[in-house]
Amino acid sequence: MATSDIAATEVSAAAVAASTDAPAEKPQPHQLERKWTFWFDNQSKPKQGAAWGTSLRKAYTFDTVEEFWCLYDQIFRPSKLTANADFHLFRAGVEPKWEDPECANGGKWSVVCGKKPLLDTMWLETLMALIGEQFDESEEICGVVASVRQRQDKLALWTKTAANEAVQMGIGRKWKEIIDTTDKITYNFHDDSRRERSIKGRYSV
Repeated sequence: MATSDIAATEVSAAAVAASTDAPAEKPQPHQLERKWTFWFDNQSKPKQGAAWGTSLRKAYTFDTVEEFWCLYDQIFRPSKLTANADFHLFRAGVEPKWEDPECANGGKWSVVCGKKPLLDTMWLETLMALIGEQFDESEEICGVVASVRQRQDKLALWTKTAANEAVQMGIGRKWKEIIDTTDKITYNFHDDSRRERSIKGRYSV
């Protein structure tokens, strides 16, 4: 079994264990407005010639506050990731790929995180904002990706309709407020990313 498959299996098994590791008697769970799915992607040892996304694995879908905290506390912190690995949280039914119909005409806001504790904090604040429906344009948001890299870590908020500048600027301003950063964040179209390796952001706040 490939390293990425083993890692994905371990994440999935741990997620199931985390979601069931609660006392037998518990209060009624707090239902979220929609279902969300955690994904895991380990690109540290890609197979030669493998297409992008082949190491992407669905880990767990949840729809209650209690499930979220079990999963986050035990597994889904970016500081637990090895280099060249990603955690994703996307709306259930949406895959974190450019090819997904919900993402095909979209783009992403991105921020660089210099330190692991900062990445963990920004990631958690973003997760709580998403599952708590804090964005006015919540239907426009596909999900968020935390990427751990050797040189610098990144956080990216994926949205649905890149060409709608007014909506994207509203999302960008709100996200910047949520993650409490004064650094400039930029927005890139997925179409631009497909065509070129190095691209300039279309919008910034």
